[in-house]
Amino acid sequence: MNFLPLWLSAGLLILSLMTLLWLVSLVLKDSSIVDSFWGTGFVIVFWTTAFLTPEPLTLRLVLLGTVVTVCGLRLSLYIFFRNKGKGEDFRYAAWRAEAGSSWWWRSFFKVFFLQGVLMWIIAIPLIAAQIGDTTGPLKCLDYTGAALWLVGIIFEAGGDWQLARFKAEPANKGKLLTSGLWNLTRHPNYFGDAAQWWGFWLIAASAGATWTIFSPVLMTFLLMQVSGVTMLKRHSRIQSPVTPITSPAPVRSSPGCRSSASHYKGKKKPFNRLPLNRKVRRTLLIL
Repeated sequence: MNFLPLWLSAGLLILSLMTLLWLVSLVLKDSSIVDSFWGTGFVIVFWTTAFLTPEPLTLRLVLLGTVVTVCGLRLSLYIFFRNKGKGEDFRYAAWRAEAGSSWWWRSFFKVFFLQGVLMWIIAIPLIAAQIGDTTGPLKCLDYTGAALWLVGIIFEAGGDWQLARFKAEPANKGKLLTSGLWNLTRHPNYFGDAAQWWGFWLIAASAGATWTIFSPVLMTFLLMQVSGVTMLKRHSRIQSPVTPITSPAPVRSSPGCRSSASHYKGKKKPFNRLPLNRKVRRTLLIL
C-alpha cells in the first residue's frame, strides 16, 4: 500500500473521531474533553493504519506501536483524571463566553478541527513507518529511538507525578517546585513529551521514513512556542496558581504558583538545565 491512501484514510478517521467528540462536547457543554483524547488519538491512528496495511506486523512495528500506546494512553489517562469533576477548563470557558451563542459551531473549527489537522500531520511518521522497511532486524536507530523514548517517558510521567504530589500539599501553595526532575529542567513534562516524539521518529526513520523529521520538529515547536512553555509564561503573569490547558497539544500544570512574570526572568531556557552536552541539545532542537 502507498503512503498517500493510508494517510488520507487516517485523515478521514481523525475527522470522524473529532466530529464525534465535538458532538459529545455539545451535550456535556465542555470543549476541554478534547485534551484527554489527544494522546489516545495517536494510538488509534497507529493501530488502525497497521490493520489497513496488508503486510503482517513486524518486530519494528510492534516496538513503535508499543511505545506510542504507552505514551498516548498514559497522557490521556493523566489528563482525564486530573480534570475529572472540575468542569470546563478556564480557557475554553473564556472562548465560550466570548463567542456566546455561536460557540457551538465555532468550537468545531477552533478546537476540534484544528487539533485534528495537527494530529494528522504529526502522526505522519507513525503512518509512514507502516509501509517502510519493517521486515529487517532492529537497527541502531531503533534502539536509540527506544532509549530516547524511555528517557522521555521517565521525564514526562515522573514530572507529572512529582508535580501532582507537590501541589497536593497545602503548605506548597505559592511555592516553586525545584526538586527531583524539576531541578534538572524547568519543564520535565514538556521535555519528556518532545523526547518521546524524537524517539518515535528515530524508529520510523529506521524503516525509511527519515523525511518525516518535520513531525518531531513541529511537536517540539508547539511545546516550546505555542501550547506549552510560552503559554505557561504568558499565563503566569496574570494568574496564580497557573494551570494552563491543551491546545493544540496537551499542556500540563505549571511547576509553581507564582503570579509575577519575574518568576521567569534570569532563568535558563526551559530545557537547558538538563545534564546534556551542547551537541546533544542541538540535536534534540531544545536549546
